[in-house]
Amino acid sequence: MKEKISLKSIWDNLEEIILIPSLTISVVIIFIQVCMRYIFNNSLSWSEELARYMFIWQVWLGISLAAKKKSHLRITLVFGLVKGNAAKVLNLIVDVIFFVFGLLITKYGMDVVMQIAHFQQKSAALQLPMQYVYAAIPVGALLMSIRLLEDLVRGVKGMAAKREDGEVK
Repeated sequence: MKEKISLKSIWDNLEEIILIPSLTISVVIIFIQVCMRYIFNNSLSWSEELARYMFIWQVWLGISLAAKKKSHLRITLVFGLVKGNAAKVLNLIVDVIFFVFGLLITKYGMDVVMQIAHFQQKSAALQLPMQYVYAAIPVGALLMSIRLLEDLVRGVKGMAAKREDGEVK
């Protein structure tokens, strides 16, 4: 039986939907480049550049995936010292700081993209407009901010629901 594809399921898996095929394509491109260089003593002019730009996008989309899975590096020593509601509040504070940081990176990343677009800079081998490469920064940071906001809303709702239930920990 086929599973129905919904916008929610696409949103919930957006990073994986993009990253898995792009990583596969990158590996194939790099493998072809290595074969061309070491077996045929010839190289492709575009493959290294394309693999590099795909890697840049993969890294910036990866920060969104890490935010979604809550796998960004954190200083765990402090989190280990606090328990219960204090740990939840600390987690919310860290997520708010991280969220604001993501918004700042989005804003300044867009400024860089607009400046590069103004100068109409193109890549050497592919002649790709460089604003498309640099757009990975604000796109990844914005997606990360949205994932953090989703987590913040879940955290606040969870704390509010526990208060309504009368649970105190």
